[in-house]
Amino acid sequence: MDETSVQLLCPECTKDWQQAPTDLPAPADLFHCPNCHASRRTAEFTRTDRDLQTLKTLG
Repeated sequence: MDETSVQLLCPECTKDWQQAPTDLPAPADLFHCPNCHASRRTAEFTRTDRDLQTLKTLG
């Protein structure tokens, strides 16, 4: 079985990575970029609308 992942992109340093939605805070909660430590809502790090929907559904 494939694990679902969410594609993330930091709006400040443009680091991109994937992470399991269950390992992320809720879309409206504060999240910190592991590269530059920028702090924003988790939803602002999702790369696409589909990633945001996956986070909302499975997170």
